[in-house]
Amino acid sequence: MKTYNKSLFSLAVAVLLLSTTLFAQNTSFNQLKTKFQEGMVFSGDFSHSYYDSYTGETITSEGEIWIGEQSYKLASEGQLLVVDGLTSRVYDEQRNRLIISDYSEDDDDFAPSRMLNGVDSTYTVTEKNSGSGKKTIVLETEDEFALFIRVEIVVDRNNNPVSITAYDFSDNVITTRFKNGKFIKDKGQLFMLTYPKDAEIVDTRY
Repeated sequence: MKTYNKSLFSLAVAVLLLSTTLFAQNTSFNQLKTKFQEGMVFSGDFSHSYYDSYTGETITSEGEIWIGEQSYKLASEGQLLVVDGLTSRVYDEQRNRLIISDYSEDDDDFAPSRMLNGVDSTYTVTEKNSGSGKKTIVLETEDEFALFIRVEIVVDRNNNPVSITAYDFSDNVITTRFKNGKFIKDKGQLFMLTYPKDAEIVDTRY
């Protein structure tokens, strides 16, 4: 899985896995948190972009994503990534190769732990109606050590995430938009990774 796919989509996972006290105080966030705790999985199509303010370039990608309380899976550009919090498995269809590695949030700039650690009491949280039944939750901070200075999460009338946009101190902008997003029940197979028997397996955990 390309680095920007793995790391930047972790931002979406992080914001959706709302487990801090700060988030629990917000009605919309609390509803999202409850769905994950009840074993529901958010799934949908995504389009993702990363705007680099230094180069002026924008990196984009799209595919499908599934997010659970402890695991997430995404399919993009002929690759399938499954992370369970401990292990990362990436199958590359073109190379017919599976790479298994220990998942380290410390090596991921936008990992869930980093996002959740950043969104603490230094942030102010506001919520406003955005029309058509949508709500926008805005998190802002002036903490110079925070990963993001502003995060905007848009949810629809059913409290399904529509988009997540994050801004850092360097004016880089990370945007993930969801289409056909919905919560579904996990019957125990959503986060299984299937691949051909003749696939090359590279296990870097040893």
